[in-house]
Amino acid sequence: MEGRPRDESELVSGAQRGDARAFEELVCAHWEVLFRVAVLVSGDAAEAEDVVQEALVKSWRALGRFRVGDPVRPWLLTIVANEARNRRRSAGRRSQLALRVAREAVSGDAAPSPEARVLAAEDRARLLERVEALPEQFRLVIASRYLLGLSEAETAAVAGVRPGTVKSRTARALERLRESYE
Repeated sequence: MEGRPRDESELVSGAQRGDARAFEELVCAHWEVLFRVAVLVSGDAAEAEDVVQEALVKSWRALGRFRVGDPVRPWLLTIVANEARNRRRSAGRRSQLALRVAREAVSGDAAPSPEARVLAAEDRARLLERVEALPEQFRLVIASRYLLGLSEAETAAVAGVRPGTVKSRTARALERLRESYE
């Protein structure tokens, strides 16, 4: 059937056979979250672009080892996160995480008053300061889960830990944030 879009397993199969268009469709479906994870882990948007590009080259080369039927997004997220961590380590940097995603204003139904906007911006800035003050392991799970909206499994792939570890780190991070507000 020419008219219907191919599902993920068809795209993976096609990409494994060398169909660059199929691989491009897979990548386009996940590009935004891949880039955001790269920014989150590397702490730098310019570096994140390079990270994603390199990770995609690596994933193209590793497609033969990917099992058709498994979800592609966690696999790609793992490759991107590993590439970002490796680059950060090799450069010897420990940069702050870029939490610009959370700083973007969320549009609502009605325009808030100027006073409400100022208060919301102050609250958001205060929260981000507290998140940025968390140890990296906690900051990464909070940003992945709540700012990027990743699942526990995807956050585990990004952090390079088991899903149970994501749960415990999330709980500890939230407790630290609660304590910082008291």
